[in-house]
Amino acid sequence: MKNQPKSEQYRAVLDPERYGVLFEENTERPFTSPLNGEKRAGTFICAACNSPLFVTGGKFDSGTGWPSFFQPLDEASIGTKRDFHHILPRTEYHCARCGGHHGHVFKDGPAPTGLRYCNNGLALMFIPDGEPLPELR
Repeated sequence: MKNQPKSEQYRAVLDPERYGVLFEENTERPFTSPLNGEKRAGTFICAACNSPLFVTGGKFDSGTGWPSFFQPLDEASIGTKRDFHHILPRTEYHCARCGGHHGHVFKDGPAPTGLRYCNNGLALMFIPDGEPLPELR
């Protein structure tokens, strides 16, 4: 299935709820992700392609009910686009590697960036420090 869109290739490896968030831009309910309270040192990776996106040091409790970060691990790992789904424009961000939707970025985060990357927990997996990162897919 070489001509299959890349997002369809992930349908085979993701459960329907994760796939819906990542490739149909669904949103999980707030306060449902165990990653919201994750405080161990480690790396948050894209649940579709395993690309490293955030580390614990860039995470903060925004009180919104979704895992929130003030900076990505590497600016090149995140792509953005304007989103008009809720009438007012927002900035959607996605994994630059696979295009999977992760959430929205707002300008109400803490220093030093002032940004809040509000992430769907289903779009991420957490790898504690000391454990190997999975291979990219």
